[in-house]
Amino acid sequence: MDPVFIEGGEFAMGSEEFYPDEAPVRRLAVGSFWMDPHPVTNDRFAEFVDDTGYVTVAEQTPDPRLYPGVAPEDLVPGALVFTMTPRPVRLDDYRAWWRWTHGASWREPFGPGSDLDGIGDHPVVHVSHQDAVTFCEWAGGELPTEAEWE
Repeated sequence: MDPVFIEGGEFAMGSEEFYPDEAPVRRLAVGSFWMDPHPVTNDRFAEFVDDTGYVTVAEQTPDPRLYPGVAPEDLVPGALVFTMTPRPVRLDDYRAWWRWTHGASWREPFGPGSDLDGIGDHPVVHVSHQDAVTFCEWAGGELPTEAEWE
């Protein structure tokens, strides 16, 4: 399906109600852009990886200089995996519903032993901004730039 045109405009970015790093609420403007009407699927991302040999950020060993204080045993490829909670939880700590999972990546979205069987048409997960930019370049598109401060 062909991309759709999204008209630019202003919006309020941020929140005063949840995480401190989301504050302050500020008015921003974003320019018009074209966007694919459907998310990138696991099957489409697999085409990209098969064609290029690309290795995602989640599949690479993290650089310890970028993560001072992290235990060496946690400096392994992986990703945060959403974990359903048995009951409502406080929203002030993401660790209540996200778990750092060694070996989780777009290929094994729930961690080692999981796979993409039956979910090839689902949106790809555990993809960083760097991964998305590289995918878009391969696909002949680009990511829109961040909104500009007013």
